[in-house]
Formats: sequence, structure tokens, C-alpha cells
Amino acid sequence: MNIAPRLPLKLRGAKCLDLQGANLLTQFPFSVVGSTMRRFKWLLSPLKLDLLEQAQLLETLAGNARRSGMLALEGMIEEIKDPFLKKGVQMMVDGYEKAKIHEVLENEIEFEQEDLEQTVKFYEAMGGYCPTMGIVGAVFGLIHAMGLLDAPDKLGGAIAVAFVATIYGVSAANLIFLPFGNRYKGFAHQIRHYKEMTLTGILCIVDGESQARLQVTLEPYLGGHGGQKEKG
Repeated sequence: MNIAPRLPLKLRGAKCLDLQGANLLTQFPFSVVGSTMRRFKWLLSPLKLDLLEQAQLLETLAGNARRSGMLALEGMIEEIKDPFLKKGVQMMVDGYEKAKIHEVLENEIEFEQEDLEQTVKFYEAMGGYCPTMGIVGAVFGLIHAMGLLDAPDKLGGAIAVAFVATIYGVSAANLIFLPFGNRYKGFAHQIRHYKEMTLTGILCIVDGESQARLQVTLEPYLGGHGGQKEKG
């Protein structure tokens, strides 16, 4: 006797995806979902933050500022590709005090880190929901299998298909979404390290430090990487 509705496998999967999507949209605002989607390209083309090149540029800026004054940096602003460094140099040229430059740029670093943390939490949430949705899919599958009690030859296959949803859920969590979250943690660390080095260099330039002293100050940020580019 057919005691349960027979839900097609595609329909069961769609229901699970709908539930997971609803959970994510309830937990995260659209702005977080949007920024997460925009950052997906980082997984395909990892960040390339060249610490050594940035340090050398900071040393060049320090030398020019020390020789010709802060206004001499105005002609170099357009050549700076890094928006964070460009903003700092523009503030120096505009005559902002060191404390204000530090406050503005430090806040920018923190706000970006908070935004990146939301991206990490998004993928961790996906990793948390997937096994649950897999179990939900398995339950739907078992309900479907119970409708085949009058057809024992089909019952075993239906039960096997039901548990495939659990495998998909656990696999998606541990092979895709949780590793993605860890990758973004690495990206966040890279970006913070890069921008904190840049901020340190900017503040040294404001203090009028020489290229040699700035080089010594930035050496700890370079670590053992030397001239290598850091990749995510």
C-alpha cells in the first residue's frame, strides 16, 4: 500500500536548497551575500600582494618627502595603484595630522576586516547547514521509500538513494564550504598584514624618517619572504 507521497529526487533536492537558502538569507543581510559573491573571484584568482614592492615604494616616497617636502608627493599620487596607499599619501599632501591619518586608515583596515569576517561566517554557516540539509533530504527520501513498501524489489534502491543526500551534504560542507571559509581567513590575514605595513610606512613618512630608517622599520613585515610575492 502506498502510504506516503512519492517525491522525485530533484524535488527533494530543490526543497533542501530552498530551506538552506532561506536560512542564509535569514541569518545574513543581502549586503553580506552580495559582498561574498563579489569576492568569489578571489578563489579563482588569488590575491597577489607584493610586500617587497610596496616597501620599496614607501621608501621611495619617504626619500622624496625628506628631500623636497610633503607636497613633492602630489605628483606621484596618480602613479600609485594601491587605493589604501593612495589615500594615505593624499592625506599627507593635504596636511592632515599624523593622529588623524592613523585614525582614518586604521578604521578602514578594521571595517574591511569586519566585512571579511562576515564572508568567513557565511561560508562557515553554509558548512554548518549542509549536513543538516543532507539529513532533511534523507528523510524525504525515506518517506518516498516507505511509499514503496508494496514493491520490495524497489525498496532497497529507494533507501540507498535517500542516504545519498546525506553524503552530498557532508561532502559539500567538508570539501567545499568550510575550506572556502578557511581560505578567506587566510585572505583576511594577508590583507591586514599588507595594510598594516603600509600604514606603518605612511606614519614614518609623516615623521620625516629617512629611507634607511624606514627600511629597518618595515623589515619585520617582510619576514623571510624576501622578494617573493605572497599568494593566497
